[in-house]
Amino acid sequence: MTEANLETILRKVQCFSALDDDALELLRESMQPREVPAGTYICHEGDEGDRLFVIEHGEVAVLKRGDRAEPVEVATLSGGQIAGEMGLFGPRRRTASLRTGRDCRLWELDYDVFQNLLNTHSAFARALLACMNRHLRRETSVVARLLSQDSETGLKVAVFDTKPYTKAAFERHNPHHYALTFYEPRLTSETVALAAGFKVVCVFVNDQLDATVVEELAALGVELIALRCAGYNNVDLAAAERCGVEVVRVPAYSPHAVAEHAVALMMALNRKSHRASNRVREGNFSLDGLVGFDLHGKTVGIVGAGKIARCTMRILRGFGCEVLVHNRTRYEDLERELGVRFTDLDTLLRTSRVLSLHVPLTPETHHMIDADAIARMPDGVMIINTSRGALIDTTALIDELKSGKVGSAGLDVYEEERGYFFEDHSDRVVADDVLARLTTFNNVMLTSHQGFLTREALDNIAATTIANIRAHETDTLEAVAGNRVSHAPVEA
Repeated sequence: MTEANLETILRKVQCFSALDDDALELLRESMQPREVPAGTYICHEGDEGDRLFVIEHGEVAVLKRGDRAEPVEVATLSGGQIAGEMGLFGPRRRTASLRTGRDCRLWELDYDVFQNLLNTHSAFARALLACMNRHLRRETSVVARLLSQDSETGLKVAVFDTKPYTKAAFERHNPHHYALTFYEPRLTSETVALAAGFKVVCVFVNDQLDATVVEELAALGVELIALRCAGYNNVDLAAAERCGVEVVRVPAYSPHAVAEHAVALMMALNRKSHRASNRVREGNFSLDGLVGFDLHGKTVGIVGAGKIARCTMRILRGFGCEVLVHNRTRYEDLERELGVRFTDLDTLLRTSRVLSLHVPLTPETHHMIDADAIARMPDGVMIINTSRGALIDTTALIDELKSGKVGSAGLDVYEEERGYFFEDHSDRVVADDVLARLTTFNNVMLTSHQGFLTREALDNIAATTIANIRAHETDTLEAVAGNRVSHAPVEA
């Protein structure tokens, strides 16, 4: 038997399945070959077993005592199969007899040799412990898997980071009567244990599904991560693929909702509606400092050409704006239909009076609006971001707000929003100095990621999420292929 073949066979033993090459080499060196003639009993049922057998070639009959204590053949082992692995962790009674059916060649590893290996090679012991720990985590998920198969309650779904409006929408759109359990906490490494007993977890933008959390979910028997949002930068997709966990999202819950919020920020900042409202409440009816500009005829740059971006284009064209678009793909049909013009990013930055971001967060788009990008923009530019906070280098934005290079900013997202957005912090001090500084500018409107928050959007999110879960349950995800998340960037 070649070393490669023996390594492959040893990896079939669960406690050895993920050992590295060095650890497997130590195992191979500790095993001894043995030639066994046909008809020989290798061990007897009830004997104390203290070794592992790897069959290189030949056949071995597995015998159990019948009602009259007569041995009955219940299985046959052949080349490449294993027996007696549990004997390595302490001598125990054999549950069956093993008898060669024809001449065999075996490889043996006995208990004493294995224990000596553990005692004298600490690296091997650590590697084995790590491997067994992973196996133990998988085995402890059995109870969770059984719970998730509870036929009386239907498919069980854990919905994390929920608010009253989330629960109400999902309860309105649950035609398959899934057993929805709503958790207020976000899904993180500290709360992942709450997913025990569920096949599906439903998460939002600020849940943290890094590799550790995804692996824990898989160990608990979770088969599907259902995002109730378009973005997916908070999920380790490589870990999900490695663990066999499907990921789905809601790519177009209501592009109108987000687009309208983006334009609302533009209008409020331009006409300084927030400042005017505050003045009137205080009895100040002065118009000084509230001068805006006509959006009609102004050039607005839109980064991205997905559904939300297209809705934004239509609204702005309705205002009579000149719209420039930068996107990885040029869509000539949009140019003809809406009268927009696709261009390179540098041209868009240099000529746009207003800039609106509508792209997903990827390594390529992270901090795409930084000090260098802002330096290329016209003085007094308005920047709108309703997509993902980390598209903008917030420190650079603050510097240019102070200098006056940036005339105003409308932000529905913030790159470190996870600890604050969606929660009430009014009775506490905001410890994030960057966030606190943003709130001091009278030419900045910062909203708490509420662009999606319309009844229509909430209903669409819930309905699409339930449809995604149903497609997974019925093995018809191909029907909603556009909702499945891959490693390729997807237009917002």
